[in-house]
Amino acid sequence: MMEPPFPPPASLILVAVINDPRDLEIARLLGWYRIPLRSAPRVIAVDYLALYQTAAFGEAKWRIEYLAPVRGHELTTRIELLQDEPDHPHARKEYYKVQLGPLVRLARPILTQRWRRVTFFYTTGELLLRAVSLHDLIVPSEGREQLWRALRERLSGAEQYAADDAPGFEIDPALLASLLGIKELEAEYHPGPGAGPESNRHQR
Repeated sequence: MMEPPFPPPASLILVAVINDPRDLEIARLLGWYRIPLRSAPRVIAVDYLALYQTAAFGEAKWRIEYLAPVRGHELTTRIELLQDEPDHPHARKEYYKVQLGPLVRLARPILTQRWRRVTFFYTTGELLLRAVSLHDLIVPSEGREQLWRALRERLSGAEQYAADDAPGFEIDPALLASLLGIKELEAEYHPGPGAGPESNRHQR
């Protein structure tokens, strides 16, 4: 039983796409989630994953119903993770295996009635606790510097993001928008011409 409030308001959460019910069962029963290295978000060392369910879930589509604590991650290959698919075109590609604790069902799902392409993005426990729609998870402008600092702290040990790369934690607006998923989620509510079926290929 999780102690309230759950998740803690200060926790760092990665919203991640689940585009196959089997992957949700893997997360539930085996305790891991996979991310291709080629399309992985910049920070994997988060506190929780919030799992966004795509159209593959039928009546339970386009929503976040489950949250899972992150216990760690390692780099491996797809064939090591899914040994029953040796002929998959990405079998030899590198993937992050994100180790998860028990899945927790949210008291109420976080819904979106209209969809557009959703990719990885970061949010906080505080926003998730009061979110009704997916758009409520977008970090407001006044909170983005604090989130940027939290992300930089998680990256401080990574070789490609040495602490002196950006003195004073200066914010790159384009990078921050990408990290927060702002473009994708704004597009969800303002679809442009030629909007087609949702596309979430990162997990395959």
